[in-house]
This record gives sequence, C-alpha cells and structure tokens, in this order.
Amino acid sequence: MLKQTEGSRAVAEAVALCRPEVICAYPISPQTHIVEGLGEMVKSGALSRCEFINVESEFAAMSVAIGASAAGARAYTATASQGLLFMAEAVYNASGLGLPIVMTVANRAIGAPINIWNDHSDSMSQRDCGWIQLFAETNQEALDLHIQAFRLGEELSLPVMVCMDGFILTHAYERVDMPTQQQVDAYLPPYEPRQVLDPDAPVSIGAMVGPEAFMEVRYLAHAKQMQALELIPQHAAEFRSIFGRDSGGLVRPYRCEDAETIVVALGSVLGTVKDTVDELRDSGERVGVLGITSFRPFPLAAVREALEGAQRVVVLEKSLAVGIGGIVSTNVRMALSGLHLHGYTVVAGLGGRAITRASLHRMLRDAIADRLEPLTFLDLDWKLVNNVLAREKQQRRSGPIAEGMLRDVGVVASRVS
Repeated sequence: MLKQTEGSRAVAEAVALCRPEVICAYPISPQTHIVEGLGEMVKSGALSRCEFINVESEFAAMSVAIGASAAGARAYTATASQGLLFMAEAVYNASGLGLPIVMTVANRAIGAPINIWNDHSDSMSQRDCGWIQLFAETNQEALDLHIQAFRLGEELSLPVMVCMDGFILTHAYERVDMPTQQQVDAYLPPYEPRQVLDPDAPVSIGAMVGPEAFMEVRYLAHAKQMQALELIPQHAAEFRSIFGRDSGGLVRPYRCEDAETIVVALGSVLGTVKDTVDELRDSGERVGVLGITSFRPFPLAAVREALEGAQRVVVLEKSLAVGIGGIVSTNVRMALSGLHLHGYTVVAGLGGRAITRASLHRMLRDAIADRLEPLTFLDLDWKLVNNVLAREKQQRRSGPIAEGMLRDVGVVASRVS
C-alpha cells in the first residue's frame, strides 16, 4: 500500500510487521521517533505479543536485547551516535554470542565537538564488531532492509545493523510502499532460534574462552559473514519475487556499464550523486555510480566486477579515519588490488554539511581531468582551518579548537577584553 509517511514511522511499521517479541531502546536523536512509534503500537495493542522495555541507557538496551535473544525471543533495538558507543561492549558481545538481534542505527556524527547531524562516523566506528551492516539509500530501502535483516540474521544467527541517515531519512516524509502482513509472513518465517537457553537442555552462553580456541571462535564469526555474502543476494531476489521491487543486495550500480569514472558511496547521498551523474552524462561525460548496500560483509568480488572497467574511481565518504583518511576507500582499494586505475578519496558531509550538486560537479570535473588530490575534503573552509593553525603557532594557550572556530565564524560572541 502506497502511503506518505516519515522515514522513522515507515521503519517502525516495517519492524512491527516482522512480529518482534521484545523491543528495548533508550531515546537518542535521531532514532527516537522509531521506538516511540513502536511503543505506541505495543501500548495500543496494534503490535501484540511484544514486550516494550524502557531501559536506563543504551548499554542496558543492548544488554536486554542480548538476554531476550538468548532466551529465544525475536529482539529489536535502535540507537545513534554516542548511544552506539555507549553500548559498544554489549555490541561486541551480541555478535560474539551469535545472537540475531536487529538494530537500526540512525547515522549521526560522534563528538567532540557535540554534533547531532548526519554522517557515518558512528556505524563506521563499529565496522569490525562482527555485525552485518546494511546501508539504506532511501526510506523505501530502509523499510525493506529491516525485513530482510530479520531473515538474514536469523538464518545465520548473527546480529544485523540497518544504517539509515539521521534526519535526512529518519525525519523526511516520502512515499513508501508498505507491505502487507501476509507478504512479510510469506518472506519471514516464525522465529526458530539456532541457539537458546533451555532449562531442559542446559548450556553456557558466554563462556570464557582462552588462547586454545579464541582464534577459532573469531574465525567462525568471519566465516558466517562470508556466508552472508552468498545469502544477501539470494534474499534480495526472493524479496523481489514476493514484494515486486528491487531492494537490498550487495551493491547497486547505476550507469556503470561504459563509465570511465565511477563514484562509490553509501546511504542517502547516492540520490544527489545520481542526479549529478545524469547531468554529466548529458554533457558527454561517461560517469557512473556504485552504491554499496552491504558494508559488512564487504563485497570485494562484486565491487571489483563493477569497477574493473573504469579508468578512475572516486570514493565519497561521510566519515574520516583521522590520521589516514578514508575508511570505505581502504576496502575499495582491497577490491581493486592489482588493477591500474586512478583512485581518489573524497571526505564530505561531516557533521551534516550539505553535499550539493554544484560541489559534486566541480569535484568530478577535477577527477575526470585527473587533477584531484588523492585525499580531498569537499568544501573544506581552508581559511578557517589556517586561522586556527596560525593561532596555535602564535599562542601556546590558544583555547579549544571548536570554540575558536565558532568565534571566527561569528557564532559565539567574542571574548570581552
């Protein structure tokens, strides 16, 4: 059924259709509307046979989800930014225990300085925690990926993180095709846990493992992610047959067949990049886009296949590995090992800074002419940066960088002398 709705509400309704039995969350923007919606559905009875648990922190939210999943319940939670960091220990425990929890991460920048706007710093910080990570381009895809996440996680007994851009998607009103309960039930079978705490068959979940077996346990977590590389396309194909639309998969190429220059990106920025590519195509430039849906496991073979015919690759990143540069581009370079092409990393949109078509046009023109720097910061205000560097050179006690910058741009009143 087609309906105009907020992205958070669309996700909440999709999760409800998956018949979760335990939902636990602690409010943190921009994921709050999702769990608020689910809480309303549980309270009204629209979502039955489900317990909504109010917890005191994000760490508690993931801990409750772990306990619920270990007891055999289909469990769901959501978080963002510092909330994801606060639950980091439990996030690793969930994957290490092989519990198929589904969690929405409404992507938001990590402080300091404090910032509530969108980038991918939060989920990227947990990229090696053992969770599957799926990135949504649109609210329709965010809705669809949650349904696929429960199926994938429960088949592998692995937790799945569905990442959707905070505010850009969570708070945007778009038309989505909301599936019926019958469609979801046809795709997602009743939950049958592969491991469960059972008084009639006692086992220890979370036992301490020493050097004699720890590496093997970690390798098996890796082996399951490799299995996911095969299952994700299969599940996407089955999803298409039941729901009648393409959604999910490992990667989503756009106008890549004859492209000399291909932009690689994740999340909602793909829409703006596609519009820019269309305009450049109209002017005769052979440009394409590769959207990565599955960041973990990273689809090395699929990325290589999509990019190997290009002359240059531009990886557009909404996160920064301080001290080295790109995060996604490091993975892309692994996929392209041995291929001789120009590779560029472009860091953009940090802290919610707009990524405009005009800026993408300029950047891509430079890339096509091979005059782009290997590591580029899109729309970085070099005057602002150089002011701080000059001040630090002149004064040892130059003050906090963030406050100094705000004073330079006039957001904070100057100090009274």
